Amino acid sequence: MILCLETSTAVCSVALVDNSNVIALRESLDGQNHAEKITIFIDEVMKEANISYNELEAIAVSKGPGSYTGLRIGVSTAKGLCYAMEKPLIAIDTLAAMTEGFLDNNFDNNTNIMSSSLSSSSSLSSIFCPMIDARRMEVYSAFFTGDMKKISETEALIIDENSFSDLKLNHHLYLFGDGADKLVSLFENEENITVIEKFHCSAAYMAQLAEEAFKNNNFVDTAYFEPFYLKDFVPGIPKVKGL
Repeated sequence: MILCLETSTAVCSVALVDNSNVIALRESLDGQNHAEKITIFIDEVMKEANISYNELEAIAVSKGPGSYTGLRIGVSTAKGLCYAMEKPLIAIDTLAAMTEGFLDNNFDNNTNIMSSSLSSSSSLSSIFCPMIDARRMEVYSAFFTGDMKKISETEALIIDENSFSDLKLNHHLYLFGDGADKLVSLFENEENITVIEKFHCSAAYMAQLAEEAFKNNNFVDTAYFEPFYLKDFVPGIPKVKGL
């Protein structure tokens, strides 16, 4: 069994998986409560499955990109568990996990969005574009094919009405994740771009990727592993009242 931790966005999510199947899941969409919730969720999924920590085979953590603070909390927690139990650490690309979840869940809560949106463009191949909000009109994103092949580097993109102008000529793009929610009005008249609203990260989406990594002994060095922030953290300047 593998314990999966997802804290890269406002979602705090913990899943216990066995042979790619999720057997227990806890998550909160409230944001800003990762430090408070994550250890509670871990304890709850372990108790629900009625297994001991020694029965875990590995710990998997979403490595980013995403929130600096959220990623630090998730990775620190995962490392602590690995050290305490002498278990291997698996790092999962957050955007890949989002795409896996999007495809596995039939394009948003078992509604086949793909069949309806392709009715006028069935000859076009599909590209799946998970997006994590990076404030204003910037997102962290990458492009994937339907068979989970990553066809672009992970980038911080500033989105405007001209974005994806080349891609949409020969492909139908699916944009999803908390970074895509703010793009609905921007692309509402684009025939070959579909924005999926309210799709959020989940540790459940890490199940298949974590199992594959475990079977292939694809582990990271617990001591030296760091999250993939994509951009350097820039702390805000405190405001002093009266100045």
